[in-house]
Amino acid sequence: METVLGLFNFWAVVVLMMAGFYIVIAHENLIKKVVGLNVFQVAVFVFFISMSKVDGGTAPILGEQFSVYGNPLPHVLILTAIVVGIATTALGLAMIVRIRDSFDTIEDDELFALEEADG
Repeated sequence: METVLGLFNFWAVVVLMMAGFYIVIAHENLIKKVVGLNVFQVAVFVFFISMSKVDGGTAPILGEQFSVYGNPLPHVLILTAIVVGIATTALGLAMIVRIRDSFDTIEDDELFALEEADG
């Protein structure tokens, strides 16, 4: 039981990944798909941050009293990934607005029906 509770972050990652994956697959609405991708992305962020935790580690500050250091690189990479994620989300939502203006719908099945009717 202690091992299961000790891996709480990893169980949360699995639940978030499966929830995001389900949202992307199960919903036809494009905005819901973007939200599902963001949930999946947050799961990846939590996974990377959980993997970088060092028990008893401190910030990488040199000193006589410190012997175990944590690696700051995963945190920096996650900050960069958050910025990229915000930009791609904004781009995806902007594309959805253009699709809505052009086709008057944001549902996958209706877009595919319009494409089949044209071709």
